[in-house]
Amino acid sequence: MAGDIQAQIERVRPIAQHEGLSQTCWERMEKVERVVPTMQATSECVSGYVRQQVRQLNLTPPVSYALHAPLMPSCSLARVAQTRTVCGGEPLRALAERLRTPLCKPGGALGAWSPTEHNQLKHQAKTLAEVCQRSSSNVEGRHGDLSLRCHTFCLTRADGMTAAERCFGQKPRSMFAAILTSVELLPAPLSPPRRAEG
Repeated sequence: MAGDIQAQIERVRPIAQHEGLSQTCWERMEKVERVVPTMQATSECVSGYVRQQVRQLNLTPPVSYALHAPLMPSCSLARVAQTRTVCGGEPLRALAERLRTPLCKPGGALGAWSPTEHNQLKHQAKTLAEVCQRSSSNVEGRHGDLSLRCHTFCLTRADGMTAAERCFGQKPRSMFAAILTSVELLPAPLSPPRRAEG
């Protein structure tokens, strides 16, 4: 996976040079290159944890494969579909269903399993899929939050106004100034107490 990402970066680099992209774009590309080894390490760590958890279930190889391959991805797709509108999530839900359905048919890896066993395995797959999602959610959430703040309060259009100024019709107050006006300053410390003479 890391090799594939690096290969894409190598493909994009000459195009970026030809198009004369800004320094900011180059810095972003360099940042992606720096992050790739970390992504690889995170993926290996999470994959190792998931493999360990699956081994502890003592499943036969076809069922173990089914848990890794179709079930976990289908749970991830279903989770993402819940964050979309009904129409937007429908293709993801349909794909998740297409991944799961063949497993439970006669001859499928889970064909001989009872509905209760299916539900238990699906629950395990959902739990493990959430582990994979949580491994990157803090980074994604932070990047999204920073990007939104930058877009709202820092980036300006040709007229020099930020999105926050256009929305509220005025420049936002300086956060530092707002804190100073709302926090009561502490009084100066008293002189050191005198020693009791005894």
